[in-house]
Amino acid sequence: MPAAPEDSVARWGVDPGRSALLIHDMQRHFLRPFAREQEPAASLVANVARLREAARAAGIPVFYTAQSAEQTEEERGLLSDVWGPGLVGRPEAAEIVPGLEPEAGDVVLTKRRYSAFARADLEERLRSAGRDQLVITGVYANIGCAVTAADAFMRDIQPFLVADAVADFSLEEHQRAVDWVAGRAGMAPDTAGVLAAWGAAADNEAEGAASHPGAGGVDLRALLEEVLGEDLGDLDEQGDRLDDWGLDSVRLMTMITRLREAGVEVSFEEIPEETTFSDLSELVRSYLEEE
Repeated sequence: MPAAPEDSVARWGVDPGRSALLIHDMQRHFLRPFAREQEPAASLVANVARLREAARAAGIPVFYTAQSAEQTEEERGLLSDVWGPGLVGRPEAAEIVPGLEPEAGDVVLTKRRYSAFARADLEERLRSAGRDQLVITGVYANIGCAVTAADAFMRDIQPFLVADAVADFSLEEHQRAVDWVAGRAGMAPDTAGVLAAWGAAADNEAEGAASHPGAGGVDLRALLEEVLGEDLGDLDEQGDRLDDWGLDSVRLMTMITRLREAGVEVSFEEIPEETTFSDLSELVRSYLEEE
């Protein structure tokens, strides 16, 4: 991940009462170039998840863009000349990646061109919600994300391209997009900066203290059920591998992020594929005992 620029041409601050979060094109099709367990995908998904949860907790609107698997040639227009058929006819490729699926209250906009504003009612929705700041995450930084930032700027909506919550085909293209937005059309903070502005850092600290006071414990089963989206009542804690229950690398990064927010500084490398609930519970307990 590139570093957030030390300076931007604008001097705006993210305001939780004015901002909305955009999760841009985080579909299986667009994340195919990345290995899920490696950078930048691991940090990308984890940081977007952190921002999404903080936005929901603060009552900040969450928007998604997603291309449809059902597009005519006329609807795709010049996109076909540059990118071919895209994900047309492949509904599974159009799915939002695991761990970032939209929830009730989120708005999913059909993506038709590079800009999230093009042929969509994003601006109208932002105005009606009293929002004039757009926090942009997703892929690809130097294409749709940067174009959306520029389009927002031209509509007098302040864009914030989150430097470590977007990704691109190469570090160079990623850095170029971040620097361009910071120098020409907006701000490029990092995830920690946005979370701090939204008050999430203090909230997470309070939640972490409540979740494991002293030698208490994190409710690991409840956390896993939330991340996996299913009841683990039939789980064999010692015999069942968690990856067989759907704990893939994306969901694992989401879980690690949540554990870190609760004060458990576990790393991706410490959790092998064959991990069981008992293994994971013992690992978490070892961190809590260190406190």
